[in-house]
Amino acid sequence: MDKKGEKIALLDIHEFASFADYFIICSGTSNRMLSALADMAAETAKKNGARYARVEGKPDYGWIIVDCGDVIIHLFTPEKREYYSLEKLWEKAHTLVRIQ
Repeated sequence: MDKKGEKIALLDIHEFASFADYFIICSGTSNRMLSALADMAAETAKKNGARYARVEGKPDYGWIIVDCGDVIIHLFTPEKREYYSLEKLWEKAHTLVRIQ
């Protein structure tokens, strides 16, 4: 399976939040893809020196969060991403990268 998320955005939130410096927001097209992306993100974070990579949520919920400390990865189905609208909620944050 191809583990490539869609519509990836990297937001710099360090000026507006004390709990993290960056959000990575990404869409997955299926529950299986969300699960694979979460596993890959947690594994990659640990390999690159993250002290922890806690996973919250479930693919069946349409969202998963991988909390790596300074970086929080939000994985959504397209419907849940639109519902939660994190990019709009954090619109004052600087968008560093956007990959469609």
